[in-house]
Amino acid sequence: MDSPGALQRVDLRETRKQGGSPARRLPCAPVYHTMALVSADSRIAELLTELHQLIKQTQEERSRSEHNLVNIQKTHERMQTENKISPYYRTKLRGLYTTAKADAEAECNILRKALDKIAEIKSLLEERRIAAKIAGLYNDSEPPRKTMRRGVLMTLLQQSAMTLPLWIGKPGDKPPPLCGAIPASGDYVAKPGDKVAARVKAVDGDEQWILAEVVSYSHATNKYEVDDIDEEGKERHTLSRRRIIPLPQWKANPETDPEALFQKEQLVLALYPQTTCFYRALIHTPPQRPQDDYSVLFEDTSYADGYSPPLNVAQRYVVACKEPKKK
Repeated sequence: MDSPGALQRVDLRETRKQGGSPARRLPCAPVYHTMALVSADSRIAELLTELHQLIKQTQEERSRSEHNLVNIQKTHERMQTENKISPYYRTKLRGLYTTAKADAEAECNILRKALDKIAEIKSLLEERRIAAKIAGLYNDSEPPRKTMRRGVLMTLLQQSAMTLPLWIGKPGDKPPPLCGAIPASGDYVAKPGDKVAARVKAVDGDEQWILAEVVSYSHATNKYEVDDIDEEGKERHTLSRRRIIPLPQWKANPETDPEALFQKEQLVLALYPQTTCFYRALIHTPPQRPQDDYSVLFEDTSYADGYSPPLNVAQRYVVACKEPKKK
């Protein structure tokens, strides 16, 4: 695979043959897909109402706990004024801190329920998008691929990276597969609509990793059908499992789960900025905060040391590279 620099910072697939097979769209929207859209809309409305109630509960819980936190602060101030810790203050503080811990756990439980609702809403929105795509229906936020401008596509990819949920486990929980750098389990099968890195053959015969969307998976052949995410490609590929790498479904929190991140100088495949192709790169700096991106050095023969200057790539678009590092 050529380096990004050797291609003058443009997407490899801009040089591929134009055209390809026509978009696969049914002539009319089947009734069952239309019903699925209505059902999804109804459920999303219910979940939004439930989410609103949970947010109100969180505010109420926080207001209740505020009084107890003020009491803790005042008790400490009195102890400092009297310059002593009497048995009375010990007993009082123990009770106040026990209550504060219980209040915090109650608020945490409500927030977890809210996060679950948000995850379910996002899942339903994705299912709705796929159903609309099959039925040939589109909305303004995601027009049909054949009419999507490149700038719109880049914005959608950026939004997908920004809205990737942060993994928040309970104390003692380990991050699950597809959280940050943790790979999928061996028997994992990506679902229709999932974004993946897919290794395909270009027009010139070279192989490259592209950003693709899963269309289907055949258990009989152990092969995926995926669509090139780049509307300029308009291509569908049938690929074996080894040519597919699922993208992370959660961001890893560097402050609580640093082991779920790629480490400095680790070899990865990363999406080159403003393209839809993955290239080999070395981790320059892992994220330091939950909202941070990786800083990576792309292999690039146009530079004396063989690597580009550091470039930022979101956790969403950095996956493990199983190929050996070039010497």
